[in-house]
Amino acid sequence: MGTDAAAIVGHLAHPDRRRVLAALMLGASTAGDVKQATDLGTRAVMTSLTRLVDSELVLHDEDDHYWLVEEAFRQAVIDARSAPPREDHEGVSADAARVLRAFVHDGRLVSIPAHHAKRLVVLDLIVQDFEPGHRYSERKVNAMLRKWHDDTAALRRYLVDDGLLDREAGEYWRAGGSFDVSS
Repeated sequence: MGTDAAAIVGHLAHPDRRRVLAALMLGASTAGDVKQATDLGTRAVMTSLTRLVDSELVLHDEDDHYWLVEEAFRQAVIDARSAPPREDHEGVSADAARVLRAFVHDGRLVSIPAHHAKRLVVLDLIVQDFEPGHRYSERKVNAMLRKWHDDTAALRRYLVDDGLLDREAGEYWRAGGSFDVSS
């Protein structure tokens, strides 16, 4: 079964599909039964049924009967509960958290944001790995950045260009970014 909880909620967000699902739950088994129970037009019923069949929430046989796959709902709940927790970005604004969820997965950058404002959010997260007042060799900086993304040269350049790291004589140090002052 390939339907996850988010996909099910997506189907439930559409009013016609909700009505079709309700009709099937209440015993409708043909497109005609669903049409009669829902007061939807033939096109709306068939579109909804097709999408629900494609999503494996409803089965369809050669006799044009439809059945709700109730197990799909139960399995989606089990899968959602056992899924690893989403990365939590505490202490940042809702906008920053949205950017980080889009670009950081399992502690790595999936891509470097092209948009400057989004890139700054990501760079601020990355610069947290650098201890204020500590100097790092370029080799050490690359090793630290590699955990985030393979293009260490681009990350290093962006961190320097945006004033989060500074460099001189082959050494780098933290020059900016947000700081946790709660300790």
